[in-house]
Amino acid sequence: MESFDRIAIFATNFIPDFTMQVSPSLLSADFAHLSDDIEMINSSEADMLHLDVMDGVFVPNISFGFPIIKSVSKICEKPLDAHLMIVEPQKWVTQLRDLGVRIMNVHLEACNHLHRTIYQIREAGMEAGVTINPATPVMMLQDIICDVDLVLIMSVNPGFGGQSFIDHSVKKVRELRKLIDMSGSKAKIQVDGGVNAETGRLLAEAGADCLVAGSYVFNAKDPHDAISTLKHL
Repeated sequence: MESFDRIAIFATNFIPDFTMQVSPSLLSADFAHLSDDIEMINSSEADMLHLDVMDGVFVPNISFGFPIIKSVSKICEKPLDAHLMIVEPQKWVTQLRDLGVRIMNVHLEACNHLHRTIYQIREAGMEAGVTINPATPVMMLQDIICDVDLVLIMSVNPGFGGQSFIDHSVKKVRELRKLIDMSGSKAKIQVDGGVNAETGRLLAEAGADCLVAGSYVFNAKDPHDAISTLKHL
């Protein structure tokens, strides 16, 4: 009996301790009271702050640029997670690094030389991420998966907040998890778009590591509670 107890204790000690990461999206914050929303993020269980940078060319909208990021970086105590929905993102690697960005995430669809851009980001001292749109298959990542720190699956079409979740995204997360496990990649899986407690649970079960949430957090009666709900899925 004692030997079985030892085996049980040994097995328990090696069960991975997984906690979902949460990255609230600044795009849904109240820009008239931005410092208040940043302080809310600072005091919450959020792991990082998601910055959606749009240029009106790659996506049909314009969000914010370097002046806002500079201001946010001065008061945000969480790592900055920059998602660049822009053409030619490689032009802005050092600028984002100098603004204190921790993760720079570029779209596969926007990069003619994705491998080169990924290594530019890493050489600048940031973590490198790659994003795929809803219509882009996971298999497009197979030649880059071992070179990135994070893959972001868009579960809505990029460009606007508040869109409905695309159900097929759950299958894509499963496919990506399989690709990561088979390749030996250490990349984390992040999902952005239509994330709430219900869709978040499905994504967690499929293998997601990090959830980006905008409206669900910033429009909640209790944003701290909304973040905590996602954190402990």
